[in-house]
Amino acid sequence: MKLKNILIVVKDIEKSKQFYHELFGLDMALDNDGNVILTEGLVLQDEKIWRKFLEKDIIPESNSCELYFEEQDIEAFIEKLEKLYPEVRYVNRFMTHSWGQKAVRFYDLDGNLIEVGTPM
Repeated sequence: MKLKNILIVVKDIEKSKQFYHELFGLDMALDNDGNVILTEGLVLQDEKIWRKFLEKDIIPESNSCELYFEEQDIEAFIEKLEKLYPEVRYVNRFMTHSWGQKAVRFYDLDGNLIEVGTPM
């Protein structure tokens, strides 16, 4: 068995596709009407479809999981993030962990937690 994809729930597929493309370079691999697979295996699913499947509320900013990306030039990434998405909500602004890794944590447009760190 192998893990195939990670799915996150989004309110606006088009805005989310743009967000993940502009910041992380992810491109669309498959569009299946409210269920979009991006390169690297990230799946965006329309909130209405997910709510219908689960019959439960979606809880943004639940802080129960995160998408983790690595970026060598994290300072340039943060500049791009703040230029393209000045309204971004930070969880941890730019910081250096005790083990020396630099990182930043923030929410995407729908309250999904993202961490970007320098490679270890």
